[in-house]
Amino acid sequence: MTRIRAMVVDDEPLARKRLMSLLAVEPQIEVVGEADGGTSAVKQIGSLKPDLVFLDVQMPGLDGFGVLRAIAAKHLPLVVFVTAYDEHAIRAFDVNAVDYVLKPVVAERFHEAVRRAVDRLAPSNADALSRQMSSLLERLPSASAPDRLAVRSGERIVFVRIDDIDWIDVEGDYARLHAGKERHLLRETLTELERRLPPSRFIRIHRSFIVQSDRIQSVQPWFKGDYVIVLRDGTRLQSGRTYRQRVQELIK
Repeated sequence: MTRIRAMVVDDEPLARKRLMSLLAVEPQIEVVGEADGGTSAVKQIGSLKPDLVFLDVQMPGLDGFGVLRAIAAKHLPLVVFVTAYDEHAIRAFDVNAVDYVLKPVVAERFHEAVRRAVDRLAPSNADALSRQMSSLLERLPSASAPDRLAVRSGERIVFVRIDDIDWIDVEGDYARLHAGKERHLLRETLTELERRLPPSRFIRIHRSFIVQSDRIQSVQPWFKGDYVIVLRDGTRLQSGRTYRQRVQELIK
């Protein structure tokens, strides 16, 4: 019997390890690769061409849906989404994924998803699978900017509206969102977050600062061509040399 070639994509090492251990007892599955993020996933899926991918939805930078958009023209495997967020599970069905599994992953539910995938990949279901993949391509969510960000807070997921974010700085390996009096830590770099935010509304003024432009009250010249950005709540942020031109465009 030909084994199904599978791949695991998740930015969390422990999550990948959990899925790999569960797949190890599936006799019909051969794991051919794993990726720790969207960009790596696109490269590996293109080269390994797996039959089945267990794909995390919420990843820094390129998320699960972004991965599908990127690989669609080259190789589109059957997909089981793995997600901590029910709203993404609903979107997974909207794009006709074979199944979805919620985190933390329960073994029984995961093996059920594997059985469904194996059934879909049977030669007798080749025509139906082809139609499903065609439908997936047509119904992939658009790459438009999000209207809110999902932030893990202990065992909870907190949704922060983009409209509520005043500015963003860094704290260790996290981006810190300042929304009024609230502070939220998001496990992304500022560069990754900058790509996700609408450029018409957010401006990178420093390697450590992103500001929502309509929160800016004034721009004051500083030493050596830099600027001090004063926000409406009184926050003062100094621009960086690399981002000087972006600030200058605000005051033209």
